[in-house]
Amino acid sequence: MTDDAVAGASQLSAKHWGVRKRATATAVVVVAVALLIGGLTLLVLLQTSLISSTETAAQRKAEDVITQVRDQDVDEAGLYLTATAHSGQIVQLLNPSGVVIAASVPTAAHMPLTTLRPGPNQTLKQEVSGLESIGDADHFLIIASAVRLDRGIYTVVVASTVRVLTETVSTVSWFLLGATPLLLVVVAVSVWLLVGRSLQQVERIRGQVSRIDGGRLDGRVDVPQTSDEIQALAVTMNKMLERLQSSDREQRRFVSDASHELRSPLATLSAGVEIAAADPSGETWHGISDIISEETSRMRYLVEDLLTLANANDGGLRLNSAEVDLDDVVDRETRSLRATSPHLITLDLTPARITGDARRVGQALRNVLDNANRHARSQIQINLTTGAGGAGALITVDNDGDPVPEADRRRIFERFVRLDESRSREGGGSGLGLAIAEGIMSAHHGSIRTTQSPTGGCRFELAFPAAMP
Repeated sequence: MTDDAVAGASQLSAKHWGVRKRATATAVVVVAVALLIGGLTLLVLLQTSLISSTETAAQRKAEDVITQVRDQDVDEAGLYLTATAHSGQIVQLLNPSGVVIAASVPTAAHMPLTTLRPGPNQTLKQEVSGLESIGDADHFLIIASAVRLDRGIYTVVVASTVRVLTETVSTVSWFLLGATPLLLVVVAVSVWLLVGRSLQQVERIRGQVSRIDGGRLDGRVDVPQTSDEIQALAVTMNKMLERLQSSDREQRRFVSDASHELRSPLATLSAGVEIAAADPSGETWHGISDIISEETSRMRYLVEDLLTLANANDGGLRLNSAEVDLDDVVDRETRSLRATSPHLITLDLTPARITGDARRVGQALRNVLDNANRHARSQIQINLTTGAGGAGALITVDNDGDPVPEADRRRIFERFVRLDESRSREGGGSGLGLAIAEGIMSAHHGSIRTTQSPTGGCRFELAFPAAMP
């Protein structure tokens, strides 16, 4: 088998390890490591505790014997050793010459258990692997303490076996060794079942989403009432599908409206070209050239507006941001409007500065002014004000025409929307101006809205944030 084939097989094998297997394997490994560390720590602590308790018991026994020797006499201490003897602990009392004069068991009455000879009020300890003097091969912990009497220094030797300690640690070790695989099996089965149960919900959601295509974006996934991440996933998927359906609906309407808008000038151009081509004298061309030019300009402006909207909706509207004297922009657009409008136009300016693209800001204001000029009866009022301390700027454009109905005040900023359906397309615009204005304002982090003016007419408000430092 080639290296490429081996690599491919490895990748394929890795792909077969889904979430369920990976989660189970991870849980088993983590629990195994935790049990290993915990078990070793437990054994060390257990052994340390048992050794400490054995040593403490031996020291206490030695102190008791020393108390008997000091308070009574040597013979009484010997009787005390015999009376209090118990399994696992051997006690000797040595005279100043190191000879055993009393022992808790007969086998230890002949030879000292250790060569340790502490001084008065001193305690020494020793660990040995066996006591040859009594023929015992077990491990022992030996404690030796001394007491001074008139006849010299007497030594008390306590030898405690650590066999019980070793057996206890060994028993716990075997218990952990036997229980660990069983616990790992329980963890693996539990995680496998729990993850599988959760993934069933995910698989059901995946299956439902896979059946939703461009022809049926109205489909939704079932939301389980589990109050967990699976429910949140289903809710998020449904919200995403709603956005996709809304976007698809907007795109279809945009294509339909754009086609409808372009059909009229294209039909005019096509008819004009056919008529002009059928007249060899060329007189017909001179008669319709103005119409052809007007329709061509109309198509060019419409296509430019469509591209502007497409860029704005994609977040790609290019802005040449700089400091803009907004009052200069408003004054320039107002003077342009006065040159072509039959209405009375009044202007009230307050110096204001923003950060943005002066050309785009002028385009947005121009679209709003064109709308006001079409709907005004006799006058248009334009005001530019600033917020407290010069923070932000607000342009209001009032006209004495009818205000936009409250139900249509958001819809009017959508593409190709004309509230007055009786108006001709030639005189009423393409229905893109206000949509473009909203896109430009959004790119400047501002807002645009329509409302009713204090005098009962129509008002548009363009709000800009303060200039960035």
